[in-house]
Amino acid sequence: MQRQIFTGEHEAFRETVRTFLAREVLPSYDQWEQDRIVPREAWLAAGRQGLLGLAVPEEYGGGGETDFRYSAVLAEEFTRAGASGLALGLHNDIVGPYLTGLATEEQKRRWLPGFCSGATITAIAMTEPGAGSDLQGIRTGAEDKGDHWLLNGSKTFISNGILADLVIVVARTSPEGGAKGLSLLVVERGAEGFERGRNLDKIGQRSQDTAELFFHDVRVPKENLLGERDGAFVHLMTRLAQERMGIAVAGIAAAEHLLEITTRYVKEREAFGRPLSTLQHVRFEIAEMATECAVTRAFLDRCIVEHSDGTLDAVHASMAKWWATELQKRVADRCLQLHGGYGYMAEHRVARAFTDGRIQTIYGGTTEIMKEIIGRSLLA
Repeated sequence: MQRQIFTGEHEAFRETVRTFLAREVLPSYDQWEQDRIVPREAWLAAGRQGLLGLAVPEEYGGGGETDFRYSAVLAEEFTRAGASGLALGLHNDIVGPYLTGLATEEQKRRWLPGFCSGATITAIAMTEPGAGSDLQGIRTGAEDKGDHWLLNGSKTFISNGILADLVIVVARTSPEGGAKGLSLLVVERGAEGFERGRNLDKIGQRSQDTAELFFHDVRVPKENLLGERDGAFVHLMTRLAQERMGIAVAGIAAAEHLLEITTRYVKEREAFGRPLSTLQHVRFEIAEMATECAVTRAFLDRCIVEHSDGTLDAVHASMAKWWATELQKRVADRCLQLHGGYGYMAEHRVARAFTDGRIQTIYGGTTEIMKEIIGRSLLA
């Protein structure tokens, strides 16, 4: 089916992204995977190309474009290239809205120019060793000391944790407030008492640095409070839809690309003297995946348009996230099976997609959490 949601400007941007990937990312990507980190120069190159801060107002160095379809194009092309290590989606679509929507004028002028140039790499620190999706379990706390906050605690599984120059930390500022006693504090590189643990060894997305973070009596200036005191719960809930949409867009793009690769493969690969594509079972597998991808694409494109218009609700974003990522997982498994032994080789695109994509049903809220959100909305 012909997609109808993109204009000529979006497609021109797509070509820009593809050129950037071909010139700045793909020639070095295997080395980044071995090094388990992306060089800072790649972030600066993305900034020079205008791929950072797409929605940030131009006065702060951004693109001034709030149309989510540009972010969707970026996610689709990076996914098709298998280049998840350079986490532009995290920077632009997850951290970015907190800075543009909650920061004071002084904070914007302090942080956004570097955010857009690539000189300031960002992260958000929510997950803890004992608390993931359940915000009430957060133990990292900040004590009001008058002219500063005294921050103590730890976070884990923090994407961009090693490279980040600016980390938005979810911390408890009112012990008696439960999930509603949380605030967002911005911790900057070099703060005394702020330490990074090891670069965690993951089964996929190996070039995307993921770390443990530790805060030992970190003095966070009062002017680094982002948004309202004890307002983090509302701030987080109102911005999770975009995070989940970014993950969903990558999910369907991955499934479609894997289907393309596998369709070509089964036409070329022979077994018992004839192409795999002549076997009924293989044709049925391809037919099922193609149909699931087509139906999912129609729903996702509708969600992209509604999110761009500001009308997509959290429930439908949750539907998109769990459905697209579970489809991605299913398609990756079936495509690897159809590739046989070649699919199990680490250097093969299908093998990398299998391991890189497995996290999709976990981060940004697990599939189970998405179903709980949807179920509660229907049965409340």
